[in-house]
Amino acid sequence: MSEHRTGAPGRVKEVTSLANPLVKDIKALALKKFRDQQNAFMAEGLKLVIDALDLGWTIKTLIFAKSALGNPAVEKVAARTVASGGDVLEVSEKVLTAITRRDNPQAVVGVFSQRFVPLKDIRPKGNDVWVALDRVRDPGNLGTVIRTVDAVGAKGVILVGETTDPFSLETVRATMGSIFAVPVAKTNPETFLAWRKDFAGTVAGTHLKGAVDYRSVDFGSRPVLLVMGNEQQGLPDNLADACDKLLRIPQAGRADSLNLAVATGVMLFEIRRGALKL
Repeated sequence: MSEHRTGAPGRVKEVTSLANPLVKDIKALALKKFRDQQNAFMAEGLKLVIDALDLGWTIKTLIFAKSALGNPAVEKVAARTVASGGDVLEVSEKVLTAITRRDNPQAVVGVFSQRFVPLKDIRPKGNDVWVALDRVRDPGNLGTVIRTVDAVGAKGVILVGETTDPFSLETVRATMGSIFAVPVAKTNPETFLAWRKDFAGTVAGTHLKGAVDYRSVDFGSRPVLLVMGNEQQGLPDNLADACDKLLRIPQAGRADSLNLAVATGVMLFEIRRGALKL
């Protein structure tokens, strides 16, 4: 992001022009290329920004609408941003609409540093549950899975192969803030399969050829790795072969498969049923 400081502590920079270099940098975060260059991403909403700060995420820039001036919660977040070395921008509705690409944008937007957990640092224990997603393509699916992982108390998500970006605006929106609470790792299939060999628990995948009804499995108190395939192609052979169990979710109607996020949710709630006292 362009080098800029808010000046004396507590001061806010007012921005009304779409041509402002800071605005251009933030708008560019709509594209993965620039998110990667800046190691940054956007999250919308005051609650999300507060949650992110409380969870220790690094805020680069806080953007808020003129209409939020005088709001004590916004002023407190602005003070926290300045104290941590971030920029604070007070912007017009026009600028906020351009940044978020929404006609009725939230009054507060935060730009944060991206964060991935290294795969080698993931060492599941007890009844930990992790989800591995193979080449997930749809931002809504990925965001919903991250949100569901958060909801059931699973530990995190491992992205395998060429996947959609967990820090795209669409994915972050779909997580409803869970992007800040759920660790995400990314890796290639070879590294994932090597890591899986040391996984001390049950590795289960859903597969159209799965012979076992997902409801009949006792996952016990060991760690579980749930491996879910790509939306169109399902699990490739190399990942299917790495599973201890290939499961199926029975379908009663004409549809022969479920949406990826729905199927992952069904599986996670079944795996966690004992822990959630369902």
